[in-house]
Amino acid sequence: MGSQRAGRVGEVIKEVASETIRRLKDPRITGLISVTDVEVSGDLGHAKVFVSIYGDEDQQRETLEGLQAAAGFVRTQVGREVKLRITPEIHFLLDKSLEQGASINALLSRIKREQEKPEHGE
Repeated sequence: MGSQRAGRVGEVIKEVASETIRRLKDPRITGLISVTDVEVSGDLGHAKVFVSIYGDEDQQRETLEGLQAAAGFVRTQVGREVKLRITPEIHFLLDKSLEQGASINALLSRIKREQEKPEHGE
C-alpha cells in the first residue's frame, strides 16, 4: 500500500514541479527542461525529481544549480497541491538516459554500417 501511495504522490509532484519550473525566473535556468520521473521515498519524506536538460554540460550544470536553489519554492508549491502532513524534501537529479539512449543508437548504427560494408577481398 505504501508504494502505491508514494507512486501517486510522485505523479502529483511531477505535474506540480513541471508547471512550477516553467515559471522560475532564475537566470541560471536556461534551455529546455523536462521532468522525466519522480521517486518518492516510502515514508514520503524525500522526492528525487529527475530532469532532462537540453544543452551543453555547462548549461546543464548551471540549470541544475538553479533548480537546486529553487527546491524550497518547488516544495512549497507541492505542499499547496498535495495535502500531506509533511511535504517531501525535493532533490533534483540530472536524467542522462536520453543522452545514453542516443549514444547507444549512434553506436548501433555505426556497427550496422560497418557490417554492411563489403570486405576488401570480395
